[in-house]
Amino acid sequence: MTKLPNCPKCNSEFTYHDGVQLVCPECAHEWNEGDSAESNEDTLVVKDANGNLLADGDTITVIKDLKVKGSSDVVKVGTKVKNIRLVEGDHDIDCKISGIGAMKLKSEFVKKA
Repeated sequence: MTKLPNCPKCNSEFTYHDGVQLVCPECAHEWNEGDSAESNEDTLVVKDANGNLLADGDTITVIKDLKVKGSSDVVKVGTKVKNIRLVEGDHDIDCKISGIGAMKLKSEFVKKA
């Protein structure tokens, strides 16, 4: 019997095969045998409105007028935003927009420039 690798999340030795995936019964983490722990856990996947992958430092363009909460300001269609930072959560882009300041945007309202 071959020794299965320890869980990359909790390092448990009680992993088992479930179809093509490996499963940890202690933390319920699932992964493919060829995947590394870093590529599975640390990679944040954020896509724009067209399905293009976004990365930290990208330049994006706003595709819809966006009202700024708590203000009468509006981020207009076509506004370019440089040097974005991806974060986890509902609003998955942190950025600074000239004339407005620091903002959080949803990736569904932007496209990669």
